[in-house]
Amino acid sequence: MSEPSGPAVIVDPYSSGALFAAALAERGIDVVAVLSSEQPPEAYASSYQPADYTDPIVYRGDLTEVVDRLRALDPRCVLAGCESGVELAERLAPLVTPARSNVPGLADARRDKWAMAAAVAAAGLPTIPQICTADVDEVREWLVRSGLVGADLVIKPPKSASTDGVVKVTGGVGWAEVFAANLGRVNQFGEVDDRLLVQRYVTGTEYVIDTFSQDGVHALVDVCRYHKVDNGPYMAVYDTMRWLPETDPAIPVLLAYAREVLDAVGVRYGAAHVEIMHTADGPLLIELGARPHGGGQPRFNRVATGDSQIDRTVRSLAGEPVSADYHLVRHQTCVFHIAPASGVVHGVSALAKVRDLASHHFSIQNLTEGGPVQATRNLVDSLEFGFAILSHPDADQVDADYRVVRDLERSLVITAEHPAPIG
Repeated sequence: MSEPSGPAVIVDPYSSGALFAAALAERGIDVVAVLSSEQPPEAYASSYQPADYTDPIVYRGDLTEVVDRLRALDPRCVLAGCESGVELAERLAPLVTPARSNVPGLADARRDKWAMAAAVAAAGLPTIPQICTADVDEVREWLVRSGLVGADLVIKPPKSASTDGVVKVTGGVGWAEVFAANLGRVNQFGEVDDRLLVQRYVTGTEYVIDTFSQDGVHALVDVCRYHKVDNGPYMAVYDTMRWLPETDPAIPVLLAYAREVLDAVGVRYGAAHVEIMHTADGPLLIELGARPHGGGQPRFNRVATGDSQIDRTVRSLAGEPVSADYHLVRHQTCVFHIAPASGVVHGVSALAKVRDLASHHFSIQNLTEGGPVQATRNLVDSLEFGFAILSHPDADQVDADYRVVRDLERSLVITAEHPAPIG
């Protein structure tokens, strides 16, 4: 049987998934977009480039219709562009491109964090103690049974992303009220959080392992270390993401665990994004995304390593060898802007000095003088405010420029006043 020679199918080509079109076009490979809903989720809307796709296929509830249209195209693959496309891509790929698909019976474990944890635990790997339910009494009984009464907890949706809806409950104080307030909430994908995960809060150093898999062999694309901070009541707000050299001593243990996690949830083909907390007792899975690292990370990864998950996918689809590892060529850090409070922001022009830094590679600030700003609660807020990519051959220069970014940020003035209405 010959290899399919048709287009690559990207389900929800938003966020980093929007990078596939240009990269594939350079190799003469067409791209067909499948949209899981009529409109992109609000968090992804600005990244969608409809001009890149001539005839997007919109899924309106009839899977057979979409499958029939795709089969007629003889596509090379069906891949998720971002988190909102994972579930549909996982349903389509085994039916349309079975040679390049993941294990169908474990599809839920590649999207639902509860099913994900259960699959990882069933494989004999350590996981964070947790429960997923809509019943507050069930949580209460679990806390007693697990010896977690009075412990720090995390409450979060099983199917959101970008720390959306993630709440830390210090000492477990008021957990039931937090649980009740968040149950039934509509998340950033427009889905109702009809169940919630309650987890023991674990501490350590958080890493992300980005991989590309082919025939179940998981190659390493990059490793980044997160640093997160509490911003008032909001936990785990992104401070920095730092690319690590391939010689970092933490990588062998993290990679071994990540590969076992990928096997446990049935990843066989494509990009994956594995977030791990390296605790005193070893690595623990935070979550996995069966799609490329979001937020446009692959284009910045090219600067740090000369490669990316997008590039490896393209080489695979073009029938070329795919690298098994990576090499850091530039020290690089993403600095996420943090707003300490909500209100009206003044002094925005100070942030223009970020572009004068010796290590400045890219930056974006989405603020206007006298305009509103939202206290940073999660990654979506961070990306709406803006971020800076600092990249340089000298690691000390990157560190020094990071401190300058934070100093400039502190010069902003946020007041509680409200802007005058327009018109």
